[in-house]
Amino acid sequence: MMKTAARLLFPFLVFLAGHAGAQVAFVSDVKGTVQAEGAPAPALLSELPSGARLRLAADATVSVMYAASGREFVLKGPGEYEIRDQEVAARNGAPPRARNTEWRPDTRVLAAASQRSAASVRMRSLARPEPKATNAAFPTEGAVATLQPVFRWEGAMPADFEILTEGREAPVHQAKAAGGAYRLPVKLEPGRDYYWRATTNGDELGSGRFRTLAPDALQRVEGRRPGAKAEFSDRLMYALLLQDVGATQEAHELWTALGKERAGLPDLPGVR
Repeated sequence: MMKTAARLLFPFLVFLAGHAGAQVAFVSDVKGTVQAEGAPAPALLSELPSGARLRLAADATVSVMYAASGREFVLKGPGEYEIRDQEVAARNGAPPRARNTEWRPDTRVLAAASQRSAASVRMRSLARPEPKATNAAFPTEGAVATLQPVFRWEGAMPADFEILTEGREAPVHQAKAAGGAYRLPVKLEPGRDYYWRATTNGDELGSGRFRTLAPDALQRVEGRRPGAKAEFSDRLMYALLLQDVGATQEAHELWTALGKERAGLPDLPGVR
């Protein structure tokens, strides 16, 4: 299923890149037993051409989002549904539940994901690599999607925390941290590189370099940040957005969490 999803993802995203205004429909969530007429079972992020028919078992739910409008249709089994140019119609079963999302999925996000995924898709077709352990320290690479990150490191012992930036001799901020995490109480500057470290008795517990997003990227991320009860598809699209703006570590953590909720989620391109 993982390989099928990856193979479907690449041509779909290339199609999106060249048809930014097209009403492309794609799978934004899928659970349970689903069959597609004359085609493999739909995978997350796979394209659904107009005229495609889906048969859902009683345990199944599928969400279909239209790229140009961001409109999403939630299908619940048992039933049979047809993908049309701008909507999904029930041939039998309960009518789809439609909702207008704020996404209007960013074709730049999806096209960039497809470009980064090409090599990894080929490698996955040869052999599935063993998953790497998640780095407990955060942030250690790329950008962060907030000006007040929550820093994390190994262990729960008290630590001396400091954050520095180039061009300033004195630390930007220093504090005594009570455990293995510290929420920065002040805002960092946007578009700037920083270095942080946490130590105890001279021994380093964690450190990392990162950058803050530029103001326009920060505004874009904050405007799309899902709430605590957000739909799976909103969190899925948000993970792709984080990847696009360079917040790769946060994107990977969210993608990993999503993968625990849904089998068949393709690897997020460009992150370890």
